[in-house]
Amino acid sequence: MNSPALQALFGGTFDPIHYGHLRPVEALARQIGLQQVTLLPNNVPPHKPQPEASAAQRVAMIEQAIADRPLFNIDLRELQRQTPSYTVETLRGLRAERGPQQPVGFIIGQDSLLTLHHWHQWQELLELCHLLVCKRPGYPAEMANEEMQNWLDRHVCRDTARFHQQPHGLIYLADTPMINISATEIRQRYLQKQSCSDLLPDAVIDYISHAGLYRG
Repeated sequence: MNSPALQALFGGTFDPIHYGHLRPVEALARQIGLQQVTLLPNNVPPHKPQPEASAAQRVAMIEQAIADRPLFNIDLRELQRQTPSYTVETLRGLRAERGPQQPVGFIIGQDSLLTLHHWHQWQELLELCHLLVCKRPGYPAEMANEEMQNWLDRHVCRDTARFHQQPHGLIYLADTPMINISATEIRQRYLQKQSCSDLLPDAVIDYISHAGLYRG
């Protein structure tokens, strides 16, 4: 029996969602053969800077952004928690739902890969999923120390078929476009009444305008 196709997850604050989120993931999907990417908007813990947009507004912006992008869907589980949401706990829940044989990939940027050893229970991640890594401008390709580089080298795989054949345990370093956009930059542009038409989809721009977001 054929194993189920690789399913991928992509978490973020999405305050707001923009082309720096969407376009590298679309390129990754073409490279590795993804049919579906589930966006996981984060619930931001109390000790971190709060998003300027509410959870409902961030979800609405995602829905606007992906309305004409069938690759993407949305999962709200992290917003429904009252406690800080750790990636490893979300993945445990998804793994329990989807079964031990379902191939699952978690999409991160190169910046997150370089600091992965600071994540909560990071050693368990590859027991739950594959890691699918998008390039980020300004970040080195090498890990911070020899131990982490050896860990990466052990798990990196360039054979995309294997990510669909086994449920977890591999790392894919995708050759995705380097798009230097940050949500912080977008919010600053709005504050300064500058155009953001090249940074995020028109439907999201319309929503931000109607909702009066990011005006300070």
